[in-house]
Amino acid sequence: MSHYQRIACLSTESVETLYALGAEHTIAGISGFTVRPPRAREEKTKISGFSSSRLERILAVQPDLVIGFSNLQADICRDLAQAGVEVHLFNQRSLDGILRMVSVLAALVQREEAGRELVAQLRSCVDAARTRAAQWTRKPVIYFEEWNEPLMSGIGWAAELIVIAGGEDAFPALSAHQSAKDRIIADPMEVVRRAPDIIIGSWCGKKFQPDSLRSRAGWDTIPAVRNGMLFEIKSPDILSPGPSAITEGLRQISDMVALWQERTK
Repeated sequence: MSHYQRIACLSTESVETLYALGAEHTIAGISGFTVRPPRAREEKTKISGFSSSRLERILAVQPDLVIGFSNLQADICRDLAQAGVEVHLFNQRSLDGILRMVSVLAALVQREEAGRELVAQLRSCVDAARTRAAQWTRKPVIYFEEWNEPLMSGIGWAAELIVIAGGEDAFPALSAHQSAKDRIIADPMEVVRRAPDIIIGSWCGKKFQPDSLRSRAGWDTIPAVRNGMLFEIKSPDILSPGPSAITEGLRQISDMVALWQERTK
């Protein structure tokens, strides 16, 4: 039996991971943004947004542990600690960080063996994508757009996944920044200059609109636009730093690179 019986999860990846570990019985409340697994939304009480949370809603489920993510949830975690609740704030920003989060979460709920199995499964997904990419000699330049107003390039683990899948991130220097505002592309023509072969839209929380991207001034010359290589990865599949970024996000990027290789022989 786990030490913790009433865990409040303030972000989606901790919910996904606890279910994958077979520890869903320990979850007392979830983020309203949770989509994985789908049944979590039916089975569990929604207690928070992401950066917006009310202390009383979280305390109402009487948590014995609250799991948060990143500096954006630091204030609510501080308030919970002051209210006497035990808190674990994860801050994973890379593939290694995601795997470490899985292992730590598994230890917290005494599911270490399941944690090792899940980490092994995720590593095998990464190895399979690397092996697939190794067959290709050409690497498409990939622009990952996390937001459109203003333009914002992809976060660190998204850039890592692009490289593993056999691509080159169009803005590698920006991906090193954790803060979204530090990944803003001030001049849209900078994307044109970098001439991406593939464009991935993953607008956090809203549907990607390829037509609006095509109509941007000067963007009709971009190879990805000319060749119809514009794709969406839904934000829950890649922007939450949990298992789905690897099982879903990486797989989709790998398929996009494969399609590009086939179309541009």
